[in-house]
Amino acid sequence: MSAVPDEPMAKATRLVLGFLPQDRQPKPEEVQNAVNAIFGMLAAQGEDLDREQLAKEIEAMTAVFQERSLALVDPKGHEPWLPEAKNDRAWDFWERYRRYLEDVVNLPPWVVRRLDQSSDEVLSQLEDPRRSGPWRRQGLVIGQVQSGKTGQYIGLAAKAVDAGYRFIVVLAGIHNDLRSQTQLRIDEGLLGFDTQHQNRSNEDGRSRAIGAGAMPLAKKLDIASPTSSAEKGDFGLATAKAINFPLGRFPVVLVVKKHYKILEYLRNWVIDVHGTEDENGEKVVKDLPLFVIDDEADNASINTVRDPEADPTKTNAAIRRLMKSFDKASYVGYTATPFANIYIDPDVDHDVAGEDLFPYSFIRSLPSPSNYLGPERVFGLQVDDEDEEDVQPLPLVRHVDDADNWLPPKHKSGDSPSDRLPQSLRDAIFSFVLACAARRARGQTKVHNSMLVHVTRFTAVQTLVRDQVDDHLRLIVDTIRDRYGKGPELRAELRALWERDFVPTTDKFPADEVERLTWEQVSEQLLPALRKIQVKTVNGTSKDALDYYENRRNGLSVIAIGGQKLSRGLTLDGLTVSYYLRVSKTYDTLLQMGRWFGYRPGYEDVCRLYTTPALEDAYVEVTAATDELRREVEEMAALSLTPKEFGLKVRSSSLGLTVTAANKMRQSTKILLSYSGEGPETVIFRLAERTVENNFRALETLLRRMGSVAEPGGPGGNVRWDGVPPELVSEFLTSYETDRMAQRVRPRLIAKYVEQCAKVGELGSWTVCLVSSKTSKSPRVIGGHTVGLVTRTSLNEGFETEGRYTIRRVLSPPDELIGLDPEQMVAARKAAKKAAEKKEAPEPKTPAGPFIRRERRTDQGLLLIYPIALPKSADTESTTPLVGFQVSFPHSEYQSKTEYVANTIWLQEDIYTIDEEADEA
Repeated sequence: MSAVPDEPMAKATRLVLGFLPQDRQPKPEEVQNAVNAIFGMLAAQGEDLDREQLAKEIEAMTAVFQERSLALVDPKGHEPWLPEAKNDRAWDFWERYRRYLEDVVNLPPWVVRRLDQSSDEVLSQLEDPRRSGPWRRQGLVIGQVQSGKTGQYIGLAAKAVDAGYRFIVVLAGIHNDLRSQTQLRIDEGLLGFDTQHQNRSNEDGRSRAIGAGAMPLAKKLDIASPTSSAEKGDFGLATAKAINFPLGRFPVVLVVKKHYKILEYLRNWVIDVHGTEDENGEKVVKDLPLFVIDDEADNASINTVRDPEADPTKTNAAIRRLMKSFDKASYVGYTATPFANIYIDPDVDHDVAGEDLFPYSFIRSLPSPSNYLGPERVFGLQVDDEDEEDVQPLPLVRHVDDADNWLPPKHKSGDSPSDRLPQSLRDAIFSFVLACAARRARGQTKVHNSMLVHVTRFTAVQTLVRDQVDDHLRLIVDTIRDRYGKGPELRAELRALWERDFVPTTDKFPADEVERLTWEQVSEQLLPALRKIQVKTVNGTSKDALDYYENRRNGLSVIAIGGQKLSRGLTLDGLTVSYYLRVSKTYDTLLQMGRWFGYRPGYEDVCRLYTTPALEDAYVEVTAATDELRREVEEMAALSLTPKEFGLKVRSSSLGLTVTAANKMRQSTKILLSYSGEGPETVIFRLAERTVENNFRALETLLRRMGSVAEPGGPGGNVRWDGVPPELVSEFLTSYETDRMAQRVRPRLIAKYVEQCAKVGELGSWTVCLVSSKTSKSPRVIGGHTVGLVTRTSLNEGFETEGRYTIRRVLSPPDELIGLDPEQMVAARKAAKKAAEKKEAPEPKTPAGPFIRRERRTDQGLLLIYPIALPKSADTESTTPLVGFQVSFPHSEYQSKTEYVANTIWLQEDIYTIDEEADEA
């Protein structure tokens, strides 16, 4: 992949992008003005350009946006260093890679800037490689399947090398072809040379520059890799013997499979070359900072032994021993399915293997760019929050209900599919032919086109399927050449599919995203498209290879038939049609098998997923569960929690799916959740004036409708109402607007819970209290009552610039006692005292929330409302107070619960019941 910078369109694109604002999304009129200016200038110089095509390219690139990433961070033992290092080090590898992404890969500028920002954020949480040791950092980055995680960690590796990390190990999957594919990406983006021909960039007489190294005027930077992109280019004993360069003087990058023997070879070699004995007589590598990037960190890296204190599984132990063998070490795991990682016990430290790989330093969530075709866009997403619109699925899924007679779901390795392909698979192959022809008709001729057939895990059955599909494809080619016999009939069948399926689907996409085509345009390209298609099996025994790189000049068109090898990490370039029947019972495997996620610029409309209705239902559910998990990460990040404080729970399945493999969930527990006995409270507020005013109006409406006051409270005192009917509480909650990131407090779900309880005779009599600060200097009349506004310290002032205000707690703990009678108060205090004695802790001044809520009668709800003075730092002229609330729910005798799988931290911590004194009202 080398750039041709003098090509008029590439040159014009770069010039227009340079003309646009760099710190924000450009407006449509700014794009048009820049296109006009550059087009006029180049036309005056005699350049032959298509103005409309240039405008389309720029519009597509600038329309893409990406939100900032968010993280849970633990600064313990960490010394901030990156801002200073930005000025005292050369960032040559990163600058070369950035230019490669912009000029060769043609990533939209906004996406490159976000990658720059997010890789800085990850790098800043690692330790400065120049810091004297020993030190260790471990983190996790959560992205989406096929969303560009590899590009992100190559950027991170480039910056790590620039910063001074001299030994980088990339753990790339468990199969040779995935390792080889990852090495090739690193050759192109980071090393700049072809590792199949050389091991070091400045080897005398040899120069096979590729990717970033092949760009005109690209800097030649000293870097080495003992591993290569060849299928058998992994690290081994022979590799170790052949290495003839020193360690420590320049960066050395290795891309290895996650296999314990290879990791042991690597560890033994580096210890032999560079190890010195420590005070315990163990060999340790000193002053050579190690950086481990663990791709697909939930696969093979997890310790699946039942007892976390017992000897860990071999690969997990090998990674931990490698880390332990360096006195300076950083580890970052990358995954789209972090379910297994969050179930790692954070407190395990084995005598030989060392600490487990729990990401105690940080967990960062990477949002996907807006042009990413992800699970939400394929399967849709129902959002519980009415402030957000549901994501409607794109019309790309086609149901398969005729495959069981051809290949039963529970077949064995010795079974054979029946002779005739099901009509659905024939339609899928036709769809692939039409997709290839349509892309050619749109000018996408020298591109990769792939179709995935994933119907069995058995390699022998895959071979039989390949033969059937290959025979069927050859029959199509022979028939379509026949102008007089069955050729016209076949063309008519393809035309019918085009007009019945493709035309209406394309019509549902915006006209500026995908080009409309006539049947005549597509028909012309059918034979050229068909002639290019090959059928290959992709599995451990197959000699076939998906040689996209070797075919990069003219494009490869392939129908790939496989199983396990296609289910994780391996990218199918230009994937348009998937025929997928492979059932899995776990969330993470289902998501990883979704090779159809990714980027499909200019051809999203011709993509198809043929699968069963049951599998589509499973994907809808997995999509909802992972979206909830991602939002929880965002919310916990907004609350400035650390990974060790962060209790994660993942929604269990109504379809019998499990979260991840049972052996990866040893340290997790199934729990049932509802609002029964809970105390949800608002801790994240949206500062948008519309939201603030709406919530204040909702409060005033509630106060008016409640009428007479049970306890006026006097000047500066609380104002209280007793015997409030549940409908009024429910209406207030329903009209309350919360911030998008406030996933744990969803007012409308709480309102539904109140309504459900009321139907069975619970929560029939509420106490509502408008809390007032006696020390407030900001009295305010609300609904005819003068109260003092309470103050709460901001957790993260940086969020206020984004219109978001976060606090640790809104509740002042003694307030939750309101509404209890004397006997209930005594019982709550007794229970709290008993619990404190068990923990050998002093008796708390106020019983924690669970003890109070345990004493409430089932009809006795409490709604505490806190009018909060807006922080001085808030960027708003509004004087309307924020409205926060806490609901104290008794335990229900009826309410059904949602099952979740929780990690050990979630079970130890309850964000609603932290036993601490909050800011006093």
